Amino acid sequence: MKNYLWIIVMTICLTSTFSVAQERKGKWLSFENAQNEPNTWLAFRKNVQLDMVPKSLTAHIAVDSKYWLWINDRLVVFEGGLKRGPARNAAYYDEVEIAPFLREGSNTLAILVWHFGKDGFSHANSGSAGLWFEAVAPGIEIISDNTWRGMIYDAYQHTEAPHPNYRLPESNIRFDARREVIGWNKQSFQGRMNQSLIINDIRDVPIGRLVKRPIPLFKDYGLSEYVAVRKSEKGDTLFCRLPYNCHITPYIKVKAKAGQMIKMQTDNYLGGESPNVRAEYITRDGEQEYESFGWMNGHEVWYVIPEGVEALDVKYRETGYNTEFVDPFRCNDPFFNELWKRSARTLYITMRDSYMDCPDRERAQWWGDQVNELGEAFYALTPSSHQLALKGIHELMNWQRADGVIFSPAPAGNWNKELPLQMLASVGWYGFYTQYFYSADSSFVPVIYDRLRKYLHEVWEVDENGLAIARPGDWNWGDWGQNVDINVLTNCWYYLALKAEREFACQLGKNADVKEIQGMMQNIAENFDSQFWTGVAYRSPDYKGENDDRSQAMAVVSGLAPKGRYPALLKALKKEYHASPYMEKYVLEALFLMNDANFALERMKKRYEKMMSYEEYTTLFEGWGIGPEGFGGGTINHAWSGGPLTMLSQKVCGIEPTSPGFRTFRVAPQMGFLKEASASIASVNGTIHVSVSIKGRKMTVNVNVPEGVTAEIVFPKGKPVFVSSGEHTVEN
Repeated sequence: MKNYLWIIVMTICLTSTFSVAQERKGKWLSFENAQNEPNTWLAFRKNVQLDMVPKSLTAHIAVDSKYWLWINDRLVVFEGGLKRGPARNAAYYDEVEIAPFLREGSNTLAILVWHFGKDGFSHANSGSAGLWFEAVAPGIEIISDNTWRGMIYDAYQHTEAPHPNYRLPESNIRFDARREVIGWNKQSFQGRMNQSLIINDIRDVPIGRLVKRPIPLFKDYGLSEYVAVRKSEKGDTLFCRLPYNCHITPYIKVKAKAGQMIKMQTDNYLGGESPNVRAEYITRDGEQEYESFGWMNGHEVWYVIPEGVEALDVKYRETGYNTEFVDPFRCNDPFFNELWKRSARTLYITMRDSYMDCPDRERAQWWGDQVNELGEAFYALTPSSHQLALKGIHELMNWQRADGVIFSPAPAGNWNKELPLQMLASVGWYGFYTQYFYSADSSFVPVIYDRLRKYLHEVWEVDENGLAIARPGDWNWGDWGQNVDINVLTNCWYYLALKAEREFACQLGKNADVKEIQGMMQNIAENFDSQFWTGVAYRSPDYKGENDDRSQAMAVVSGLAPKGRYPALLKALKKEYHASPYMEKYVLEALFLMNDANFALERMKKRYEKMMSYEEYTTLFEGWGIGPEGFGGGTINHAWSGGPLTMLSQKVCGIEPTSPGFRTFRVAPQMGFLKEASASIASVNGTIHVSVSIKGRKMTVNVNVPEGVTAEIVFPKGKPVFVSSGEHTVEN
């Protein structure tokens, strides 16, 4: 009964969270011979007669799992659809404006569907391959019904082993051009196709409740030439250099006899030591071209071409999340400029259907990574990026287990295990609260508040002193590496989670909750030192390792460490180097908070120096090195490693909001040994630009303040200076 009531609650929350499809006319379409197996491809087409073209016509499209749409021979959507689902038994649908692609008279719509057909760490399989389509306007009704024609497209096939590891719902793609139905998606096509089959009413099919896509359609950069192409010594492989690590689909044009196999993969095929995705193409006779639609990533694309096949052309198509980079951080030290740049590239490559830890091994929405990512996005990307974190917040809470536990990655079809400290970080000050405060979007707060409260107050417990009791969860993971003091970290993360909950309770006028939360925070603050302070560092009584740099840092950033402890903590952080790149972000932040910008920059350079020495890479690693020096498999493009990006813009240039959405903001530079630095932010209230220079003892700050915004400039010494919109130069 308890679980049944929880399902009802979750359904209500889902309905109130997203725009949900209602009263739909379109049906769920498939074909009679569809077995809903993994890696199934379906082709649909429909001819439509129009007496007139409306000014606007929005198509609603849902599939499990991805689709490509052509209208009148034009590619309108390259990889539509999102991995399923916004909650259990729910899926996303896209809205696509199609009026610009239509014309009076005959129109042809063609849709290629890729059904993953298996679960993954980022996808919950519905078990039903098919299509739902609906575009309705006065006098126009284009809906998915049995007037659509098509086929199971069996030119798409499985490769032999090795297959992608179990975390990925995607399969390798083999395309046998001998079975290609040439021009099936063209208006001129005259071949025969099968009648589609209505599987069920859209509200009842296994695809589940439909929820409007909350992020933009992916950005298609078009086909591009490689930066460089070189041949192997044997001449059978083309190594094609990309401009940077990115999401790509490989294209090739060849002349060949039938039955020759071309293999395609990237240099990241074994990213994190586990196979991800690759592609194969079997030729037909003659001149031909092919693009494999399953995206992969890396710095190089490898084409293995058999003898007798003539490669006429190779290209790549970059696609990615639809957002733009701001002007990068710049300073007089090239090391930090390059570190910011690689951090930004790492951030972007770990964004697509959701934030992810890495784009090769897992493509999964681990929330420890996402907390770092969403913070970076405010300093590196335009506001469209905010929607991805918001999507993740709803998914995290919509997948909450009946026992109140939240877990990531979510959505997931084959994972439901909690990592307690990652979950506290997610719902807390650096996760949910940062998303609200930096974006000024509090729409999610009333929707998730009760479930957040259930997690913090029913799942978690405190001892007689009010300190949080460490929980094993399903995987009590604090960080990669050694010397992780879980009990200290637990109380710091729990305190920060309560701090965020208190602010949300204030927003919602829940005064009784505010009073209770404030009392709990006070108990932790009053007992933290007596329980954990040793006189030289924070450590748990039963902890046996070396002093944990992460714990010292978290005591500072949580506010639990009194300022009188700072000299001892600085000494500890100059000695201890245990954190992975994930937790190093908080170590660096603690150093800036303790006003030691010189050592913060020194430590940043020392920690990242080896990683940055690999000049061939444009992204940051999972660990401090590659292979044995990595962590968790050691990917070379890992989301959590970009913390320096935030620190350089937020602390060195000193740009932080003082009210939601940067409606007011502070510029408090901590330049350390740097002499010049600049950074930009694309806030929801306009673009902010700050540049700082130091000559002798004089610091000069130039700031561009958007219309309707106020800034406070804080120098290391002297009174704050307040400025309104416009460009200002202030000296001290």
